Amino acid sequence: MTETAAPLLELTLTPHRSLPRAGFLALMAALIAFNFVAGVIFLIAGAWPVVGFLGLDVLLVWIAFKLSYARARQSERLVFYRDRLTIRHRDHWGHERRVELQPYWLQVRVQRRNGEAQRLVLASHGKGHVIGSFLAADERERLAVHLREVLAALRQGRPLPAPPVHPAPTTSIVA
Repeated sequence: MTETAAPLLELTLTPHRSLPRAGFLALMAALIAFNFVAGVIFLIAGAWPVVGFLGLDVLLVWIAFKLSYARARQSERLVFYRDRLTIRHRDHWGHERRVELQPYWLQVRVQRRNGEAQRLVLASHGKGHVIGSFLAADERERLAVHLREVLAALRQGRPLPAPPVHPAPTTSIVA
């Protein structure tokens, strides 16, 4: 297993965040402006203790969004070679974990609960590796179908299928 071999296919999975940075700044500005006006009204009405709580809710919203954006930094990169699949998990702290699997024995399993795909597991030699934990259930299904097609093509020596293209993805899948 050499790293110099050219990959046959690379897939990068990243969580999607629907609110871009500019939208976050606009939302925070509107929230601050609204709370400022409400704070002035409460202050004039003599309810000055409420002003502190208005500031507190702005802080809590800011913290919640910062945590959400931090989680968006996680990713998973699946690199297919002729003789192996390399999975690189990067968590939101930037720590990377690497797993190499032999594709000929690899199984793609979808674990379901109430008919919905809860987990996507790549299993080989008695070990399971969960991928796409941040994907929506339908995205896990589509990814499982695509991975099965890729593995079948690898086993049969056929060209690998192109990654799926979705009209409005909720998660980025980059080839």
